[in-house]
Amino acid sequence: MKNIFLIILGLIVAVLGAVWTLNGISQAKEDTNMDKKVLVAYFSATGTTKQVAQNLAEAINADIYEIKPKVPYTKADLDWTNKNSRSTLEMNDHNSRPEIVNDDFSTDSYDTIFLGFPIWWYIAPTIVNTFLEAHDFTNKKIILFATSGGSGFGRTVDNLKKSVSNTTEIKEGKLFNNHPTKEELKKWTEGVL
Repeated sequence: MKNIFLIILGLIVAVLGAVWTLNGISQAKEDTNMDKKVLVAYFSATGTTKQVAQNLAEAINADIYEIKPKVPYTKADLDWTNKNSRSTLEMNDHNSRPEIVNDDFSTDSYDTIFLGFPIWWYIAPTIVNTFLEAHDFTNKKIILFATSGGSGFGRTVDNLKKSVSNTTEIKEGKLFNNHPTKEELKKWTEGVL
């Protein structure tokens, strides 16, 4: 009888130990995931990309950051049919780096960054390069999203990779030509996070 009691007691201790270990592993995974923060950073000249970025940040409970030009773009600046407009001149000069507002923002606590912008001339506006070069994205994952009236991503990824370290992963994400709902945005992110 004593042997049966010891066997049962040993089994109970083994089961409780396994449950305790599994709970510890599960809690450790939760703690690790809680430490990983997601950022939605965006540049928006007309408000279209801003709306998508705000909905995305709310859908996935991420922090949000606006890339603000030091000198805001006017409607005349954005006239792509004018060869002398600000946006045309910037996009024709791939070394152009429009100044951004310096606000001591840091990317240190983020592992994944959703980076949004309008597509200009089949790439991101050069102000996005300014943002990437102003911050350290070493060992981070950047997932792009863009708005466009009809242009695709084109050479966007290759162009932006020149502005980050070799250990930064940049992925072409999704192009939004409409106004996606929060539910649609959340569903999209589940496949890329």
